[in-house]
Amino acid sequence: MSDRPVVLVCDDESQILRALRVILRDAGFESLPAGSGEQALDLAAVNAPDAAIIDLVLPDLDGVEVCRRLREWSSLPIIVLSAVGEEDAKVSALAAGADDYVTKPFSPRELIARLQAVLRRASPEPEGAVIRADGLELDLAARVVRRDGEEVHLTPTEFDVLRVLATNRGRLVTYRELLVSVWGPGYSDDVQVLRGHVANLRRKIEPPQGPPRYVKTDPRVGYRFAA
Repeated sequence: MSDRPVVLVCDDESQILRALRVILRDAGFESLPAGSGEQALDLAAVNAPDAAIIDLVLPDLDGVEVCRRLREWSSLPIIVLSAVGEEDAKVSALAAGADDYVTKPFSPRELIARLQAVLRRASPEPEGAVIRADGLELDLAARVVRRDGEEVHLTPTEFDVLRVLATNRGRLVTYRELLVSVWGPGYSDDVQVLRGHVANLRRKIEPPQGPPRYVKTDPRVGYRFAA
């Protein structure tokens, strides 16, 4: 059995699946191909892949729905593939739990770089601190977040955004700083992606009523952990 990381790849175009298989193989990954959303969900449940690359346009379910269903039971890193001009669909996919997106036609090097980045974010970090603030608790080693004693399920990317903000408590962290810290230097201008993840994060950790308690916005500049 191969010890390579396994990546679920879902696309209804056989040429894309073949191309992704070659790209992933050459980068040290094993691909798990699926031609539809339902097939991708079945394969994910049976094989527990290390990551997933999901096209937004599929013959049965769309990629957003696939992300949403995967997130009901799995925290595996998800990259969505989208066609040029589908910005609303990209934002919807991020809201459904995707960690990143790549636009078609895509650069193989960029795709692999983004895949490696989401896999790094999903790996536990050797940090032992626990950060507590106003009912919120971040266990950095276990990568667990609790609010008022109840565990909150975050995606790996959402956790890393919160980690960077919380470890800089009270300090303004610019969009660029956050993007570089979480995604890497090649993503310093992807503010829309960052906003999508912060919106998801707030829905999970902030009180349902009233202004944000933990993550405050400095308009057009960045965010700060203010609790």
